[in-house]
Amino acid sequence: MGVINVLDKHVAELIAAGEVVERPASVIKELVENSVDAGAKNVTIEIKNGGTTFIRVNDDGCGIMKDDVKNAFLRHATSKVKFENDLDKISTLGFRGEALASISAVSKLQLITRNKFENIGSSYEISGGEEVSFSDAGCPVGTTFIIRDLFYNVPARMKFLKKDISEGNAVSAIIDKVALSHPEISFTYIKDGRQMLKTSGDGKLKSAIYSVYGREFALGLIPVNYELNGVKVYGYISKPVESRPNRNMQNFFINGRYVKTRTASIALDEAFKGSIMVGKFPSCVLHIEISYEAIDVNVHPAKVEVRFINEKPVFDAVYHAVKSALLSSDKSKNVALKNPSAFNDIKTPSPFTMAKSIIKEKSSESVKPENKEQKAYNPFDELNNISTVPNEQIANKPIFSKNEQSNKQNFSSSQKKGYTSTSVAVEPPKQEQIKNYLDFLEEAPKADTILSQNNDNISADSTKNISESKNINSTPQQENKEIKPLVEVDEPTFRYIGEAFKTYIIIEKNKELILIDKHAAHERIIYERLKKEKGAGFSQLLLKPIPVTLSKPDYDASVNNLDMFRECAFDVDDFGNGVLLVRSAPQYLDESDIVDAVVEMAQHIAENKKDIRSEKMDWIYHNVACRAAIKAGNKSIDKELIEIAKLVETDPNIRYCPHGRPTSIVITKHEIEKQFGRV
Repeated sequence: MGVINVLDKHVAELIAAGEVVERPASVIKELVENSVDAGAKNVTIEIKNGGTTFIRVNDDGCGIMKDDVKNAFLRHATSKVKFENDLDKISTLGFRGEALASISAVSKLQLITRNKFENIGSSYEISGGEEVSFSDAGCPVGTTFIIRDLFYNVPARMKFLKKDISEGNAVSAIIDKVALSHPEISFTYIKDGRQMLKTSGDGKLKSAIYSVYGREFALGLIPVNYELNGVKVYGYISKPVESRPNRNMQNFFINGRYVKTRTASIALDEAFKGSIMVGKFPSCVLHIEISYEAIDVNVHPAKVEVRFINEKPVFDAVYHAVKSALLSSDKSKNVALKNPSAFNDIKTPSPFTMAKSIIKEKSSESVKPENKEQKAYNPFDELNNISTVPNEQIANKPIFSKNEQSNKQNFSSSQKKGYTSTSVAVEPPKQEQIKNYLDFLEEAPKADTILSQNNDNISADSTKNISESKNINSTPQQENKEIKPLVEVDEPTFRYIGEAFKTYIIIEKNKELILIDKHAAHERIIYERLKKEKGAGFSQLLLKPIPVTLSKPDYDASVNNLDMFRECAFDVDDFGNGVLLVRSAPQYLDESDIVDAVVEMAQHIAENKKDIRSEKMDWIYHNVACRAAIKAGNKSIDKELIEIAKLVETDPNIRYCPHGRPTSIVITKHEIEKQFGRV
């Protein structure tokens, strides 16, 4: 071991700052949490260049007394913990007293603050941990922090920062969590001069969710409010039909603090079991209130993890809260459907009612009494009225003639039976018309000759085919002998037999029976096509763009790799505030599959940023091919199945699906004969 040196203050502060300040988002988190602890009702956050060059956090909290301004930047100086016992019941977001000291050590910081009991405020500037100036300042009650040139004196840390857009989205993710944890505070977030978020601060959690995640997400939520064994759970969960392919939209808050808790996450999944498909996960914004003595928040440098003294009460409370909300939602739907009074406020009649009223009106008009005698509606009356038109305006003589006496007799007899009927006399065809029709039949066989004379482009083979088809039609017994029992494909090497269980294509080749999994084979066909063409010609324009809400890390990864979506037949635009707008997508994908595919792609890109580009694209091709391929159990036409069989037999690459499952299996004639005892 070498000589042990005692580090000087500056080096020690830089090392300590590395534990608290990792990126601009870490600075925002610490400062905003201080604003919340100060009792602020309005908080404004502004950043430029992802927060690397400029950060401003302003609040209207209690402010800092002038005598305490310098002490606030000393290490382990805090107003939230005084005695040892205070660590057992921490009720504030911050408590260590390290944030301001760490931030000031790696940036140029200015503090402007005024306490509500003072008439004049204070301005304090500190750069790299060293005081620059301290003076009086005119300002409203509250606190404003301005941070410039973060990590200006730590180049090693600066080079590990990501692009400005990535750092900015990391800041957005932090602000989203804080806004959801404290809906009673109005948060305003400004990024590069553009307002990105504004919450109402009305204390309603639904309003905060609407502001953070948008209208589509907020509409698909179910309220939760439950208490069990001293643990209260309230907030919102997504409807089962709104489930997502990952857990990135699960938000848990314990005593107003955003945390990552596996206990609550598993309880949520268990409560949804049986309500959503395997591989799908619910979204949530759930607040958990528990005794401060029952948890330890001082177990993680960023305070995003907590430790429970007993996890079971938390698990049970979350499970029963979510389960009760799901059952209540299903019950309310059933009651609404079974209770006709629930639709009393609806003024628009149903299509069935409208159709029924129209039929009733038509019936009343057609059976309207006239001269105290009911007259049946005769649909041929309008045709009979043609006789009133001058003869020179009639192209052809009508085949129906009036016979009023017959109509009256038929009407009277049918009226006795309770229904109406009409009878119209038809003129018998004249002898001349019969003769012309017979002459036409005699001339019909000469149509081949007429065609060949009038059209020189028709070949002799075509005329021969016409004659052959005419002869076949004239001899049905001969036609039945020539029809084959199986449909032959173009290749004479195999015959298409049919489809089993709406999943497996059956073909016969030589002395083998081949079963092809249509989904696996089609999936591989699409996958190979996407790899070859990079999605070209496989995309279809959507009539209505589909918005996809993402978590901020996934959103950040997506906006930096939009070209990867386009290469996979997705036309995706950045709609802002964590939302992507899908304008075109691969064929055969419905809306829910489009949303799931984009969410999964974004997650994979976010989790594999260091992977080479081809690996990420290969995964995306797998995903799109699987979702776009025809599904097992769906009805398919023979032509479609035959084409799949052709490609399986001719393309050596289509032996396994992209996930490794075989696309076909072979059963030999010998194996079948063994089963029947023929060999």
